[in-house]
Amino acid sequence: MSHRFLAKQWSLIYVRDVLRVLVARDFKLRYKRSVLGIAWSLLVPLAQLAVMYIVFKEILRLTIPHYTSFLLAGILPWIWFQSSLITSSMTIVENRELVKQVGFPIAVLPTVTVLSQMIHFLLALPILAVFLLIDGLRPTLALVALPLVILVQFALTVSLAYIVATLQVKFRDTQYLVGICLLLFSYLTPVFWDFSGIPEPFYSIFMLNPMACLLTAYRAILLHGQLPAAKPLAALAVLSSMVLSSGCIVFLRARDRFVEEL
Repeated sequence: MSHRFLAKQWSLIYVRDVLRVLVARDFKLRYKRSVLGIAWSLLVPLAQLAVMYIVFKEILRLTIPHYTSFLLAGILPWIWFQSSLITSSMTIVENRELVKQVGFPIAVLPTVTVLSQMIHFLLALPILAVFLLIDGLRPTLALVALPLVILVQFALTVSLAYIVATLQVKFRDTQYLVGICLLLFSYLTPVFWDFSGIPEPFYSIFMLNPMACLLTAYRAILLHGQLPAAKPLAALAVLSSMVLSSGCIVFLRARDRFVEEL
């Protein structure tokens, strides 16, 4: 019994070390020979913020209070979600050497991608905090729920990352389909608009979108100083756990065929 426990402990430590090394490697490769380096993780959402603000606030004149903070609170989680899935679709194909190594824990690769993108998300949160303060919004005790919302998004994103990573090995068009679907999906997600003009029958349909649920939770905490609605978030947490289990099963069953496909 003790031998099994020790073996499991060493296995967990090994996986943890692999995750840490691969995430660090991802950062080094991503910003290698880049003048601005990690600052790009902040410049990209700020550039999107500027463009969307001009279009939807100055041209289309959306009447959403504290629109700059509202917009950035939607852009940051969406970029994390979108970038993770697009990058995850290529994580097995682009790491052929690691996949072919005997004993390498292939299952960590999609998780590494999502963790890397999550770090970019966390690094950008201080910028969001600055905009919240400029808009006169102050932190409340509701902030204690923020890690829970982040954890739910992490579970959801990892679960989908396993699926798209598996599909890409067999069907090389997956990365393009993921990109197109996310582009279309972004307009159905309240990144730059809110639910104020949505008729009640359609509101329930839009809230079936898991990212709509998450963005609503982020904004409840950060903009309104309120705890997010418990039932939708709990339902999403359960759904994410189920999809994560299914995604892992699909990934692990296909794992043995990765070397042949690559």
